[in-house]
Amino acid sequence: MRRTSRDIRVANRFEVLRQIIGAGATSRQQITAATGLSAATVSTLVAQLLELGLLTEVGFQDSGGGRPRGLVAVNPVGGILVGVDVAETYVHAEAFDPALTVLATAEARLNPVENRPEQVIGHIVAGIRSALDAARQPPRPLLGVGVSVPGLLDPAGGVSIFAPNWNWHDVPLRSMLDAVLGMPFYLDSPLRASVVAELWFGAGRGHDDIAVLTLGTGVGAGLAFGGSLYRGASNTAGEWGHTRLVLDGRECRCGARGCVEAYVGAPGIMAQLRMQDPASPMLHPDDQTATIEALAAGVESGDPIARAVVAETARYLGVAVADLVNLVNPEVVVLTSWVAARLGPALLGAVRAEAGRYALRRPLAATEIVLGRISGNTVSLGAATLALAGVLAGVGTPAGAGGASGDHR
Repeated sequence: MRRTSRDIRVANRFEVLRQIIGAGATSRQQITAATGLSAATVSTLVAQLLELGLLTEVGFQDSGGGRPRGLVAVNPVGGILVGVDVAETYVHAEAFDPALTVLATAEARLNPVENRPEQVIGHIVAGIRSALDAARQPPRPLLGVGVSVPGLLDPAGGVSIFAPNWNWHDVPLRSMLDAVLGMPFYLDSPLRASVVAELWFGAGRGHDDIAVLTLGTGVGAGLAFGGSLYRGASNTAGEWGHTRLVLDGRECRCGARGCVEAYVGAPGIMAQLRMQDPASPMLHPDDQTATIEALAAGVESGDPIARAVVAETARYLGVAVADLVNLVNPEVVVLTSWVAARLGPALLGAVRAEAGRYALRRPLAATEIVLGRISGNTVSLGAATLALAGVLAGVGTPAGAGGASGDHR
């Protein structure tokens, strides 16, 4: 996509702040060396971030005989960011300081019948308010709220185009949230949130080309190429969960048959358990979380049914990962989200082995397959990071332009 000079300035501003968050107190000279930007550009960007209150001067560093170098760091009281992970089974909200350190957390379970937009929004609003109430001492301004919602989204318009798990079509989420809270909202998908979090803080750090596979109720791939988030022509890149794995296979929630998601998402794993043992005490028909927890415990205790289910899941997942490796040639494939968190240690070795059988030798040799390394909720962290990107995109933007309602890619 063609980038304007404003896009480049925003990207540079984001990269400078990212370097400071990673390094802690650092000098402008160190930022220049780490980013490859000119000293003048770094000086200008640091000045903007200081004026915004996101950075603060924290003293000096001995320069080895010359003038001492001024150090800057993220200002911990420079504002609050909120990240919200809205999944099919829960709403998880976290408040962060500008260094993306967690200040407060709130979570609520979502009942399967609570699927109307106003019901889900009620939980989102309650989570945001709870997290903010717990994090506002000392007082600090709210910078932005990132909300991750499953399904196909239009981030610029703030619209949920299609959420198959809830049968949502063209739901104006941002305007509905804004009508209740009146805050700067930034909407995106868990795929985008996860890949940004892993790039900044997790297994993707230091790499340019990564694929972050979210394994939960739904399944998808967040992609980054050249160190930048990849969205595709219509912001729908990464729907790897709806690529075909088995011709005329199991019915998927999207209406097709044989999708990856139908075999390695939580409902697909439950279907595999039901095939192995319809009367298994590990199977909780109306509770995905309880079923996955029971399977994980069964694997740890050596239960043969649990091990057979996980082995079959790993077989399907390994083949799907091999297809992805052949297609996009990533440096790192990261398995993340709540199913990966519980079953990942049992899945990983078998997934690597299956991928080794089906991926082409050269792309596989360049790819590392790992579990997510972020402690805590990856999606809420990524959602808050995307909100921070939106804040930075608004620096120098005239009132009424850009911001939460603009295209903050």
